[in-house]
Amino acid sequence: MLRYGTADRPHSPIHRPECGTTMTGQKTIAAIVVAAGRGERASATGELEPKQYRLLAGRPVLSRTIDAFLALDQVTWVLPVIHADHQERFGALDLVHPRLLPAVVGGDTRQASVLAGLLNLAALEPDLVLIQDAARPLTDATTIGGVIAALEEQVAALPVVPVTDTIKRSDDGRISAGTVDRRTLFAAQTPQGFGFREILAAHRQAAPEPREFTDDAAIAEWAGHAVALTAGSTRNIKITHPEDFARAERLLGAGSQMETRIGSGFDVHPFEAGDAVWLGGVKIPHGMKLKGHSDADVALHALCDAIYGALGEGDIGHHFPPSDMQWRGAASSTFLAHAAGLVASRNGRIVNLDITIVCEAPRIGPHVEAMKAAIAGICGISKNRIAIKATTSEELGFTGRREGIVAMAAASVELPREE
Repeated sequence: MLRYGTADRPHSPIHRPECGTTMTGQKTIAAIVVAAGRGERASATGELEPKQYRLLAGRPVLSRTIDAFLALDQVTWVLPVIHADHQERFGALDLVHPRLLPAVVGGDTRQASVLAGLLNLAALEPDLVLIQDAARPLTDATTIGGVIAALEEQVAALPVVPVTDTIKRSDDGRISAGTVDRRTLFAAQTPQGFGFREILAAHRQAAPEPREFTDDAAIAEWAGHAVALTAGSTRNIKITHPEDFARAERLLGAGSQMETRIGSGFDVHPFEAGDAVWLGGVKIPHGMKLKGHSDADVALHALCDAIYGALGEGDIGHHFPPSDMQWRGAASSTFLAHAAGLVASRNGRIVNLDITIVCEAPRIGPHVEAMKAAIAGICGISKNRIAIKATTSEELGFTGRREGIVAMAAASVELPREE
């Protein structure tokens, strides 16, 4: 399994067996995980959220896909190919494994991205290469093993499943022109496996062609190689649309293995002399500031306590005691990142967050969207999972006298079910 933590990713040289064989004499196998697409079609929100970085039953899709190959001893190296704009997102996954190579940047098309990965592997000269779509996080060891086994006799292999629907042919998309014999039709999946030298040469040859190939097996066929068919799996789905996430979670059994927990948080901070307040991760100009050991972001403090409460992990003072001087003046985003990190470390996910801020001033409304964006970025969730509301106390009590601000929060978290 991948280890998730704060250790550096393996950019330093790793032990590499002699090209062509492993220490046990077996063939070396590299796996390229193609994650260079923007993945925008899978977003159910108004935001263009890359599907490969979204959580699936508490873990990022890309992490699951990479882990499927690192779990197999036959796989010598795993190379992620990512989009140039996603380097920070990939780094935030904190994937650490001695056989995981540093990610490389892909091209404008899937074909160009695969070629970038192949060229990056050329110095290692693996015997075989498996090319996997990042959006297939449910690929199992049996499917991968079947492709590897087929490569003992063929230069190329891909897993397939028979087409079970009746297929109609049409010339204009409106009128049926006949029925296709589905017994001759198969749906292609990944990983697709190849002799490394052969597929690299085929990709180089295909690169200048005006035709864009839909998968690597098509390039192998075009180059004249026979492609063996191996048994795929109906579970090995490709996540393309928003509803595919729900289907994948059902296949993982997440619905029966996860439980929802609710936590609440409450915090209050008084005003003192100053010129701005921190609220919800946003600095708001004001005639006073909030008094506290850290930046006194009362909204984030309440939110931290709500998440800790859902986890049964105490409160913010337990994790970041005010008696510890290292937290003096600290940004409360650090505390919230810790709370969200605890959710991820337990293979859970944050379902939604709800915050109510009580004060006479400053006005909160103009800053709500910025607060939601800040919290979403810290927690790694969509803004539509965050609600921020503001009210006054009708000039009653200490908030009515403008002596401080109160914040209340609720957090809903899904965690693996415990007996």
